[in-house]
Formats: sequence, structure tokens, C-alpha cells
Amino acid sequence: MHRFIRAAALAALVAALAAFPRPAAADDDITTLGTTPGSFYQVLEHVAIQAGLYKEEHLNVNKQYAQSASVCAQLVATGKADICTMSIEPIILGYEKNLRLQFIFSHDPHYTYVLGVPAGSPIRTLADFKGADIGEINVGSTSEISANDMLNGAGLRKGDYSFIPIGAGVQALAALNSHKVAAASFPAVELGQMALIGHTTYHLFRDPILDSIPNMGFGTSPATVANRPDVLKRFLRAIVKAAILVRENPPVAARYFFADLGQTPTADQLQTEVEILTSLRGDLAASDPTKKQIGQVPMGGIALYCKFFQSNGQTQAVVPAAAIATNQFIAAANDFDKQAFIARVRALR
Repeated sequence: MHRFIRAAALAALVAALAAFPRPAAADDDITTLGTTPGSFYQVLEHVAIQAGLYKEEHLNVNKQYAQSASVCAQLVATGKADICTMSIEPIILGYEKNLRLQFIFSHDPHYTYVLGVPAGSPIRTLADFKGADIGEINVGSTSEISANDMLNGAGLRKGDYSFIPIGAGVQALAALNSHKVAAASFPAVELGQMALIGHTTYHLFRDPILDSIPNMGFGTSPATVANRPDVLKRFLRAIVKAAILVRENPPVAARYFFADLGQTPTADQLQTEVEILTSLRGDLAASDPTKKQIGQVPMGGIALYCKFFQSNGQTQAVVPAAAIATNQFIAAANDFDKQAFIARVRALR
């Protein structure tokens, strides 16, 4: 009889507990770094926040900013942040200095840097750059790598042209419009935005060897790769979804972008941002939204780029690509019903 009473009491307790929902698992915290709020390569993160894509992946993302890419790299390498929006060059150059990071996702299917000249410029070929002043964002910019490579291929030596820092955005646009410089060695997306804002066009020269090697994306530390793989998978899945949202619905993405910056744009500003996101959709990870490996890093291309650094004297030895880049999170980042998600974001208003 006592056994029956105890069993009945236990059953009643189980039933009572089942009536109360279990507390949801806490979201995982992750700290990300960037250098410039509102820059084109921060768009995916701004959209992911406002669209609730991080929350869908049970992530609490703390977005911070540092004054430079090198500072970002140091903070991530020393465990003070989890992930950084960055180019791969500091990862390659840092390897021999024991600054160990891994490139885990490609933002852009193309090499970032190009040479651009305004429409109507007398510069029609790379050989025409002889004697030219070429603008760059800051002294010794990474953009010089591809510029020197292209111009050397055209038979020019470094003394045949000069680099001049002209900043970015409106400042750079003014330098080009006033003919302070004849061309710009810039990220293609920066020139694309300047063209829309300045109502002009640029002819772009792309490095035929480097153009298929994406060098802009996310970097993290080997320790984070080893200790937080599931968090990285979910973070990158949210980013892939954000890239698809931007690709498929630029008007909504533009609103999310301004909202996350805490700005209330004018109708003209909103329209300009929509035009930027539309015209530069080929320079985001989801240029093909149905692709199964959005964000994939071409390991063969990275190996070639590492050889390029060594042959140009920037590293003493060839940095092993497998030590600085990995695609181990890409399959998980793309593991969702993309057709259903595309339909979902196209329906947003």
C-alpha cells in the first residue's frame, strides 16, 4: 500500500513539473571586433542584429570597435575578443611573429583591392600609370600589394609612380575630383560607394592573379576554434543568413543598417544605401544565395597568396595556408533551408 502511495505521489510530482516549461538555455556570449561602424563589411553584422538572426542562433553578440586592424588582431589573438572583421594580410604577416589567427569565413568572393580611375581619365592601360600619383587610404596600405603587382606586370618600377594618402569616403572623392591624384588604389567596394555618392563612374583594374583570392572576412584565434566551435558555427550561420537577406531584400537591409547605427535616415540617404547594397551585391558572400558553401575560403588561393608574400620579401618563409585558414565551419554555416529562408526575407516589408 505504501509503495502504491509513493508511486502515485511520484507520478503527481512528475506531472506537476511537466506543467511548468523548462527555462530556455541561456544565449552564448560572443564578442566581435571591427574598426569602422557602418562600413560596408560591417553591414552583415548590423543586419544580423536587427533581423534577430543572432537571437535565432541563441547568441548574445557584443560588438566592439578598435582603432585599427592590427589592434583587432592583437585583441583576438590574446583572447580578449572572439572574432574580428579583418583582411587576411595581418594573419599572414603575424604568423612569423607568433601572432596566430585563423581566417574562417570570406566576406567577398573577390580580392578586395583594385586600381580605379575616373571615367574620362587618359589612363586606359596599366602602362599609362607611369608618372601617376595614386591615392591610397593611408600610408603603406595593403592595397599597394596588388597595385605594385599589376604595375610591375606592365613593366613599371616602383619609382615610376607614387602613392599618396587621401583618406576615404568624401575626402577621397574630393581628391579624385580635384585631380590631386590620378587614380586610387582602393577596395572595390569603397570605389563603388564613392561612385554612387559622387554620381560618377570608375574604370577598375583588377589583378588577374589575385582577383579570385578573397582576402576580407572573419578571423579568430586557434583557441576559439578549438574551444568554441559550436558558437562559431552559429555565428557564421547568422552571417550567411544576413548576406542572403541583403542580397534578396536591399530596402529592408538598408533600414536594418541605419537602425543598428541608431540613425534616422532621410529618404535620399535610405535610397542611396539601397542603391549601394544593390550595386555591390556581387561583393558580398551571398552573391549566389543558393550556393552550398557561402563564405568558403579557397585554400589553394590562400596558399598562392602566401607564396606571393614570401616571393615579395614580406615573409621569410612561405606561411602554411592550413595554419592560417580553415573551412571547418562552412558546412554548418550553410546548414539550413535556403529556399525557405529566401522566400521569408523576400516577403519582409
